[in-house]
Amino acid sequence: MTNYPTSPPTVQEKHTPNPPLLADVPARGRIIALDLGTKRIGVAVTDETQTVARPLDRIERRSWKDLLKKVKGIVAELDAAALIIGLPYNTDGTESEMSADARRLARNFSLSLDIGVFLQDERNTSYEAKARLWESGATLEETRARVDSEAAVIILDDFLATLARERPSKN
Repeated sequence: MTNYPTSPPTVQEKHTPNPPLLADVPARGRIIALDLGTKRIGVAVTDETQTVARPLDRIERRSWKDLLKKVKGIVAELDAAALIIGLPYNTDGTESEMSADARRLARNFSLSLDIGVFLQDERNTSYEAKARLWESGATLEETRARVDSEAAVIILDDFLATLARERPSKN
């Protein structure tokens, strides 16, 4: 699938319109999220029912080939149904330098994987992740080691909230 719309997060409470392509996200199956960084990439995954997101080990970013191999391995191991890429914007809503990289990687993943690839606004997720970790009592060292994947959890939670709003009620 080669669809990668941007959907708004709830943590940041932005008002980006939701594209209709969210209907392409399977109603069941694990979803993986990536929080892209220049050196490290945070990874998170949902359960089969797409209810709960949890962090996975972060990925060290070396090259596209290495990244693709690692992500393909995660997708296969977890039998993932979709991939979410965090799309970094500036706080004022304008595109950041990293936005172009995220869009490029989303396109590359969509051409290389057999699952849907979607973009999710990720403004301030690293700050929110640090705050969550500090509140949970994590040390500075633990926070540094876990912040990337905790940010991916926030990206995934926001994406799931958007899906819940977009999907018809089961009542």
